[in-house]
Amino acid sequence: MNFDESNDIMNIRLTLQFDGTNYHGWQLQPGRPTIQGMLKDALHKITREDINPTGCGRTDAGVHAYEYTASFRTNASIPIDRIPFALNANLPEDIICTGAAEAPDDFSANSSASGKCYRYTIDNGIFPDVFASRFAWHYKYPLDIESMQAAAEAFVGTHDFIGFASSGFSVKTTVRTIYSIEISKNNNIITIDVAGNGFLYNMVRIITGTLVYAGGGRISPGSIPEIILSRRRENAGITAPAKGLCLRQVFY
Repeated sequence: MNFDESNDIMNIRLTLQFDGTNYHGWQLQPGRPTIQGMLKDALHKITREDINPTGCGRTDAGVHAYEYTASFRTNASIPIDRIPFALNANLPEDIICTGAAEAPDDFSANSSASGKCYRYTIDNGIFPDVFASRFAWHYKYPLDIESMQAAAEAFVGTHDFIGFASSGFSVKTTVRTIYSIEISKNNNIITIDVAGNGFLYNMVRIITGTLVYAGGGRISPGSIPEIILSRRRENAGITAPAKGLCLRQVFY
């Protein structure tokens, strides 16, 4: 589907869902399939323009999104309500546009965001659930939810989280604010919802690994404040696998 060009440039906000299993994250990478690359190709097909869509943040390879925000500018004359249909006709089945709206001229999916909420899912059954295998970390050892929640409370607030980041990132500050961490269990499925104003590279996955250590008795929940203050990565838990992580919501 192609649309005629107009003289007015529109700033469009998109909402996407994607299964990140087959992709090397959001960001364009030469020779590798990425979410941004797939969206760029689809936008070119429907607008005939060379558009580099802006994402609300980078996601790691294998990470999913329930509600991911992207934005782009176009002078194509596109009926707003037709954009999701046009994009979905040109996107693979594991990437879906669920909404589109015209945004203010100064809106950016990235710089306008004030926070995000991620969900990490753990399959805590003895045997893995085949229907959860793409979206959950199978961890068969017993986990004490009360210990995990006690440990989680220490993360809430403003801290220097450099000890909960993998190497290879470049940011002005490693101080972040965690608004809440909520843990629940339904049968064998444990979900960990983490909301904050921003996250360092692999931060949610390392927090999850640390909570799993607390739930399994390898770390005392009372030691979390000391681990945070140490600022040392080796004092925290493992980095949980990417496939259990899903971006749930972006705050603006």
